[in-house]
Amino acid sequence: MIASVTETLVHLLLLLVLPPFLLGVINKTKAFFAGRNGPPVFQVYYDIVKLLRKGLVISNNTTWVFVAGPIIGIIVPILAGLLIPFGSVPAVLSFSGDFLLFAYLFALSRFFTTSAALDTGSAFEGMGSAREVTFAVLTEPAMFFVFLVLARLSSTLTLSGMLSMGTNPLYGIGSMAPLAMLVIGLFIVLLAENSRIPVDDPNTHLELTMIHEVMVLDHSGPLFGLIEYGASIKLLVLGSLLLNIIMPLHSLSLGLGALLWVAGLVGISVIIGVIESIMARLKMPRVPALLIASILLCGSALIMLVR
Repeated sequence: MIASVTETLVHLLLLLVLPPFLLGVINKTKAFFAGRNGPPVFQVYYDIVKLLRKGLVISNNTTWVFVAGPIIGIIVPILAGLLIPFGSVPAVLSFSGDFLLFAYLFALSRFFTTSAALDTGSAFEGMGSAREVTFAVLTEPAMFFVFLVLARLSSTLTLSGMLSMGTNPLYGIGSMAPLAMLVIGLFIVLLAENSRIPVDDPNTHLELTMIHEVMVLDHSGPLFGLIEYGASIKLLVLGSLLLNIIMPLHSLSLGLGALLWVAGLVGISVIIGVIESIMARLKMPRVPALLIASILLCGSALIMLVR
């Protein structure tokens, strides 16, 4: 009982405290490539606290949906994070078919985020919402192909079991190629779901090219702080899903596994920062082609395992 409580507390601590640090690592990496010192890696923490302490401006034209969007946007990634093991730190919740809940939790968050944007009546935010749900049609199939491949390899329908794998004879040298394709496809999904380059630029201020950022133009103060914090948690959760496939750490001790998991997430954040430093955002018509490539990669990985 003590071990279970300890593991739960460590899991919650990592889930709630670490996410803004990953955004700080990305910003620091981009600053390094630009030849600048850049903000400290803990700057995102200061920014979120500052936003939470500010006043709130809400249009008279909006309804409760406008406020519900950011709130749901932070509750959902936290719930999704409870279903994912963090290295050797087991998931807080685990049950058969929990991967379906994991996928549709993010769909619920997207629904409320886009609804909150549409609630403002702004043409720009409506444009961003249309783009968001259009690209989601292409990221969700890739995500489900990932789960099907993991279920095939692990012979289980729980996320914890899928990410530990090793119980199926298919898991071995013969599964390396499908897993490599899976990692590439899932990394593309991670970039798209977190509005990173080459799909979207989180730092842009040109409404005609924005996707996620244009949907939150009318949010301010604490609501915008919740959006920023929720986005960082989403990055951590999807990064953990990817990291568990690349290097399963479930067999290590609690402390060592957690440290390696943190190091792996920092490495993923550095890679994202490098990508955003060496390439530009894709033209909007080319984004679907990239997302379709992720579907083909993940789908092909499943086909290679079905025999």
